[in-house]
Amino acid sequence: MTTLPRLLEAIGPLDDALAAEARRHLDNLTKPPGSLGRLEELAARLAVLRGGPPSVARPVVFTFAADHGVTAEGVSAYPQVVTVQMVENFLRGGAAINVLARQAGARVVVADFGVASPLGEREGLIACPIGPGTANMARGPAMSRAQAIGAIEAGAALAEDAMDAGADLLATGEMGIGNTTAASAITAAITGAPPEAVTGRGTGVDDATWRRKVEVVRRALAVNVPDPRDGLAVLAAVGGFEIAGLTGVVLAAAARRIPVVLDGFISGAAALVAAALAPHAPAAMFAAHRSAEPGHALALAHLGLAPYLELGMRLGEGTGAALFVHLARAAALVYREMATFKSAGVSGPA
Repeated sequence: MTTLPRLLEAIGPLDDALAAEARRHLDNLTKPPGSLGRLEELAARLAVLRGGPPSVARPVVFTFAADHGVTAEGVSAYPQVVTVQMVENFLRGGAAINVLARQAGARVVVADFGVASPLGEREGLIACPIGPGTANMARGPAMSRAQAIGAIEAGAALAEDAMDAGADLLATGEMGIGNTTAASAITAAITGAPPEAVTGRGTGVDDATWRRKVEVVRRALAVNVPDPRDGLAVLAAVGGFEIAGLTGVVLAAAARRIPVVLDGFISGAAALVAAALAPHAPAAMFAAHRSAEPGHALALAHLGLAPYLELGMRLGEGTGAALFVHLARAAALVYREMATFKSAGVSGPA
């Protein structure tokens, strides 16, 4: 059974000797040292994490959906019913994440972590709802501590099932109207940044709605006063069920030393919670891209992660993470398949 204490206990530091070994291997390949730029950095990180030549053959994208009570405060340009409608689109294979995952050869796992509208049994949908959406965080805690733990453990269990079946790279994605407000509050709580610095336009709100959204985040933090040193307290106070589920995916991957790719702002918020719970977890995290949401850059800086893509994306669903799969696969293949100077009979540097 997946338990949070077991996951946290399994997440420790990586071996520094592996980093030196990976660097030596890359420098012995038939190229000037460092000439593949950040692709080499990526290859080295993958090798260190996996403890040897990496492989990206069976990637899995987790797209978790849930609703947020804070939408009652008028923080989104879209109605809450869009969450359930988009889940149906995922299941039909018509969303952006379906298209990009197919192209990347990645399987998409769609799970209901707390969609307000009943979905019923659907082919391809994993049902593990914690509740019919969170409570309104502007008026009190979004969820109980027990619900936060339950959602983390449910997400971790799905990740462990995938890894048991051979997944060698996990990617995070989500859907939930109102979840950029929750991510903004988490980011402000953990990084200490002011609400106006971490709160963006989300679904494309106008100026008046953005100002209201900032004030809602400010109010949620004032009402709940979450302790930034306690990731569970932050998550319960101002998080979302899908964010908690993704926190579980991140922790499960870190515990198994499997790379976990962070998509955008919402995934970044989940990663902040994971890092607060397990300080060594960021070693397993790879920032696919930098979202257009302003809080995402602050979240990545707090985690010590540099994004690999800069495309101005802010869709979510796991779309940026799916694009990153191609880079990860290329880096792994370079590490595994390029000839060394010795094996190729090529003269090395003088």
